[in-house]
Amino acid sequence: FAINDPYRGGTHFNDVSFIRPIFSGGEVIAFAQNKGHWADIGGNVPGTFDVNAKEHFGEGLRITPVRIWSRGVFLHDVAQLLVSNTRAPRQAMGDLHAQSEATAVCEREILRLVDRYSKATVQHAMQETQDYVERTVRRRLEGLPHGVWETTDYMDNDPGKEEGLVPIKIKLTIDANGIHYDLAGSAPVVATFLNSGYGTTFSAIYAGTKTFFPDVPLNSGFYAAVTADIGPEGTVVNAGWPNAVTGFCSGPYEKLMNGIFEIWSKIMPERAMACAFNLEYLLVGGKDGRTEDSPYFMWYDWMAGGWGGRASKDGSGATAPVFGAGLAVQPVEGQERLSPVLTSMHQIGMDSGGPGRFRGGVGIEKGGMLTDAQNAVMSYCCDRARSITWGIEGGLPSIPHGVWLNKGTEGERFLGSNFSSVPVQSGDSFVRPSAGGGGYGDPLERTYLEVLDDVIDGYVSVGRAAKDYGVVITAVDPDLDAYEVDEAASVELRHDIAAHRLGWLAEDPATVSARYISGDIDMLDVIRRYGVILDWGTGELFATTTREHRALMERRSSSHWPIVQA
Repeated sequence: FAINDPYRGGTHFNDVSFIRPIFSGGEVIAFAQNKGHWADIGGNVPGTFDVNAKEHFGEGLRITPVRIWSRGVFLHDVAQLLVSNTRAPRQAMGDLHAQSEATAVCEREILRLVDRYSKATVQHAMQETQDYVERTVRRRLEGLPHGVWETTDYMDNDPGKEEGLVPIKIKLTIDANGIHYDLAGSAPVVATFLNSGYGTTFSAIYAGTKTFFPDVPLNSGFYAAVTADIGPEGTVVNAGWPNAVTGFCSGPYEKLMNGIFEIWSKIMPERAMACAFNLEYLLVGGKDGRTEDSPYFMWYDWMAGGWGGRASKDGSGATAPVFGAGLAVQPVEGQERLSPVLTSMHQIGMDSGGPGRFRGGVGIEKGGMLTDAQNAVMSYCCDRARSITWGIEGGLPSIPHGVWLNKGTEGERFLGSNFSSVPVQSGDSFVRPSAGGGGYGDPLERTYLEVLDDVIDGYVSVGRAAKDYGVVITAVDPDLDAYEVDEAASVELRHDIAAHRLGWLAEDPATVSARYISGDIDMLDVIRRYGVILDWGTGELFATTTREHRALMERRSSSHWPIVQA
């Protein structure tokens, strides 16, 4: 069977599952499943990621369970119907066969075990494995405090409403019955594709929780000990048919996981971790003008980024997102062979890691240029241009996500962190960062040596070492990585920052906006020093979002700072 239905437990339309029932003695004893992301499955835009979609009809082909094989016979007409609704039918047909064969390998190996040990033994072993996991989780809970914990994380905005963050509320209860989550109070569905169906919301809950039980196997026994009430349909975490849900992975999923990280950081402080960067996908699609037949191309790119600083060490840098921890960075040489997009930059994002006693992991900066493209459009699936990757226990935020088109030219535009079908043409350039992780702990407590090492490694600039960490560093010979710390100046600067930083967070946001537009202060000053959120292209103030962002910075950051007199 093939299925990609997000309203029946699937993820999004690009993720096509193939499910094979495994029979033994005329009885179904197991199911083999392979899920794969197809590059395109129809819809309004190349790559099927249409930010503007409000219902699934504009997103892509919805496959309810349909047979691809029947009693060993390949149903070519059904398969052809599916792949013909994509922009890359040959590639899709290859995926279809590869995924089908993967389930056949699973079937073969399960039946080999049945032949060797008997059906009853295999079924008993399957059940015992699940029971073992449930027992293990419940035993772990005996050593943890019982109680109720709550937090709220946010998406950037609902384009169908005025500016303002979109709340996703999480309440966790640990008691004698196990672990239970309640998402009541989360926002209604948003007027874009950043909604989540029930299957992906449950997935985020289990994945986030499992992070704090790394050595426990994951199977249905885990689900028996961890339950959730995601609320009625019609919310951003339980959208329901026919609301658009393709962007769930960059929207509610990522917020749920990071919110769960924040809650469990209170329960297991030794494993505490700040916010990780947001999953992001950039798609450029159109006609490839390098050959006479001008075939469709889809340049489909995602980047590594940083995870949050931890209770005893810096966050992991330039790594996979919380959604899709197995994702690997694509070789640019392969991308350039397949699509008319030339990679112009791919490097560590300096100053991207959120400042803290333990710095957030660093993100990446990547740029490209279209070389010979026709009828091309660009789409971007991300978030956290406004609900910026946050720090905890006094740590500071990272940087905003978002794409710049033709940056550094008269026609430069900040396209934001979530857009669809922006026309682009040969010669256009684009650049985007991935955020680092949020910082953990007060950045003024980071040692001089650690900040110096960050400067030498290219993770932190000399300027931000002073502004974010209060460490004055002099470049002796940058070509030889020779830098030195002015300790006397650093002591004075740290005292000055500690005495004034609470006041900076109370500065008039309109004044901060004007200073940004004039060039007097930069984006990281606006975010980390003043706690203000702007349109990063125009400098327009988002007043409601700023008020919400400052409240979050007070809860996660400034309330943990000592009060120091000037």
